[in-house]
Amino acid sequence: MRLLILAAALLVAAPALADAPPAQPTAPAGLKQQVEAILAMAPQGTRWGVLVTDASGREVVSIDPDKRFIPASNTKLFTTAVALWKLPYGVPGTRVRLDPGAKGRQDVVLIGRGDPRLSSASDCKGNCLSVLADAVAKEARSVRNVIGDATLFPDQRWSPGMSWNNIGTDSGTAISALSLDDNELPIVVAPTKPGQPPVIMVSPYLTLINEAETVAAGPRALNFEIKVNSRVLRVYGRIPVGDPYRDRLGIDDPAHYAAWTFKRMLAERGVRVRGEAISRYRPVGIDDGPEQRLPVLATVHPDDLAAIIPTSLLEDITIINKVSQNLHSEILLRRVGLESGDGSLRNGAAAIQTMLAAIGIPRAGYDFADGSGMSTYNRISPRAAVALLRWTQSQPWAAEYRASLPIGGVDGTLRRRFAGTPLAGKIFAKTGTLNATNALSGWMIGASGRELTFSIIANDVPDGTSVLATMDSVLVEIAAQN
Repeated sequence: MRLLILAAALLVAAPALADAPPAQPTAPAGLKQQVEAILAMAPQGTRWGVLVTDASGREVVSIDPDKRFIPASNTKLFTTAVALWKLPYGVPGTRVRLDPGAKGRQDVVLIGRGDPRLSSASDCKGNCLSVLADAVAKEARSVRNVIGDATLFPDQRWSPGMSWNNIGTDSGTAISALSLDDNELPIVVAPTKPGQPPVIMVSPYLTLINEAETVAAGPRALNFEIKVNSRVLRVYGRIPVGDPYRDRLGIDDPAHYAAWTFKRMLAERGVRVRGEAISRYRPVGIDDGPEQRLPVLATVHPDDLAAIIPTSLLEDITIINKVSQNLHSEILLRRVGLESGDGSLRNGAAAIQTMLAAIGIPRAGYDFADGSGMSTYNRISPRAAVALLRWTQSQPWAAEYRASLPIGGVDGTLRRRFAGTPLAGKIFAKTGTLNATNALSGWMIGASGRELTFSIIANDVPDGTSVLATMDSVLVEIAAQN
């Protein structure tokens, strides 16, 4: 157990899927009853919503399909769809420039453009911060401050409705237009001898207070405490003799971490930094105008020393959906928000609403407060999810969108589910997991070879229980009879 303390694209025509008259079920008469019997074996109190349709849109199974549920990471289906609908280009690359000033006294400014894949890794192959450090080293031998500029987006580092205990973890790391290394810090806690503190390996970006103890045996009970706007990490609790424990911690000031890391890189290249690492954000509600909003792609701005070449939007969407990457999806929704506004979460969510209205999904079928699904304010109905999925099949990016989803028994967050069942390799779906919530929406191939579109969501799952086996059994049974 661990405890973390707080710390416009033109509107395109689309089929009005949800405006059609209610379809009639085509399933065997007893299938719904069989599904309900399986669901009845789930922990008492669990609330279910299920909708499965065939390729023509006719209902195969329907259980409370219009009720609203917390979708968890099924939210990412909507975020990545609106990105493919609205963004015709790759991910803008991070830039670097020298602010004018007296010779040898200029500031280095690292400018974030919403690139979630910027890396400081020594074996970096793409989106490498070292490229920008090399550019500065060729131009200057002495600078003043290193500034991390994250003003492209408003300073909304966490979304409304996200649980406080996720702040500071890799699931809830802060969101910023300038991000580095997924805004995460790896930590390793290695046990020593009983009664002695373990050895803790973590970035020097944090000041470590090690109050943990190695014990001879028993359960691991490590606690990590980082308060918001603090760089002090307190580790306490116990770890038994044996293998090291590994985890990742979230960063709450991503632009500062990027500037701090860049400062160290410059020093390694012989550039003297006389000042400090500084972060720069744009307060919520302040819009610097169209020039601020326009994304810069491969073209280097006249004042820039260098810019990282943009990466593929589809590559990042695949990362988001396959492994359910929260930070990347949040940054993506804010980039969507740049197309019609100030890069705010509000404008990104408004773009999703515009897309769903074009599809014909009733407004009562959804609400979105973030792009990743960490917010408990999000709501969708299974019918809204199925309608979205069916609409994507009519889009020019349909194949790429589907390919971004995990495959049952094969990869991503479904690699351990459906293995050894008839659906192994035949179910392509986005998972969703949050406190008291599980969801799965996508496509599956039935025993007859028919393709089915589905959404199944469980809310109010009692603490300490799991409904995954129930959920998977339902889908296997439906596939077997279709």
